[in-house]
Amino acid sequence: MTAPARGPVAVRLVQVSDAVQLVDALTASRDHLADAFPGGWSERLDIEVQRSRIARALERTVEGTSWPGVITSASGELLGRIALDGIVRDNRLSCFLSYWLREDACGYGYATTAVQFVLDVAFDQLGLHRVEAFVRPANAASLAALSRAAFERVGVARRHTFVGSDWQDEILLQRLAPWDAPGRLLRPR
Repeated sequence: MTAPARGPVAVRLVQVSDAVQLVDALTASRDHLADAFPGGWSERLDIEVQRSRIARALERTVEGTSWPGVITSASGELLGRIALDGIVRDNRLSCFLSYWLREDACGYGYATTAVQFVLDVAFDQLGLHRVEAFVRPANAASLAALSRAAFERVGVARRHTFVGSDWQDEILLQRLAPWDAPGRLLRPR
């Protein structure tokens, strides 16, 4: 896998046909992503399992509980994944953001651009009020990308995720909708 050319990045809904490129990207960046995906690598690198996971993610999109995307170069080369998951309606109107990039795609601003894109999806298309993200304190690149996207630090979730045979702290960040105002539940029309 060669390093992507610098340039524009695009974000779109994942497709079942992306499974092969996803497995290739994960395989090429396994060491880089080891902390992001502890265990389960044999399944993660299985094309049929990826196809099945993508199909389930797309079903959750229809149900309104997820927005699973891929990050691509301008030429369509898959650079990583990004998702809005755990979408809650009613009185919360919130979700969780997650994303990863191939190792050779890091450092070009692709994550920041992709995060900005899905924030538009969350606030403008889905009408959500809050997007939350958890990041381990050592992940300076992800913290910087979220800071550039105007996420604010809420606090530290102590021993929040089990990685590398122990529980790890994670920083909780949030971004409120640009239309946020006291007493307003829904986006003004």
